[in-house]
Amino acid sequence: MKQIITDNYQYPRGVKETDDPSFLTVHMDSASCIDDIYVQAKIEDGRVAEVYWHGSGCAISMASVSIMTQIIKGKTVGEAEAIMGEFKKMLDGKPYDPAMLGEAEAFANVNRQPARITCADIGWRGLEKIFRKAAGEGAE
Repeated sequence: MKQIITDNYQYPRGVKETDDPSFLTVHMDSASCIDDIYVQAKIEDGRVAEVYWHGSGCAISMASVSIMTQIIKGKTVGEAEAIMGEFKKMLDGKPYDPAMLGEAEAFANVNRQPARITCADIGWRGLEKIFRKAAGEGAE
């Protein structure tokens, strides 16, 4: 599990910045860590057509958002939200479905260090804001 995190930190996936207006963008940062990232997603016909991120942060946040972009791309918003729900349950130390998480299960022990939960879910919370924007609910 540690190797998955290290690999996604050293060789992050989904890193790209676009000024394409069809992408929704959310800036996420953390008061408790160095995390400062942007999540960008293109939602088409209720599906996550593309999802990118760029910025900087600690190993946990960067690896987590890297894995998130790979898991979520191509899913319907509903499927993505279900995966995000399982990820949150896992971070909260509650029973979850590991089959839904794939490599994201590498963060299963993050809840042993509560301050790191914010790092692990920063990109996921950014995507949640994008989904709210896409649904016309606003980001805040």
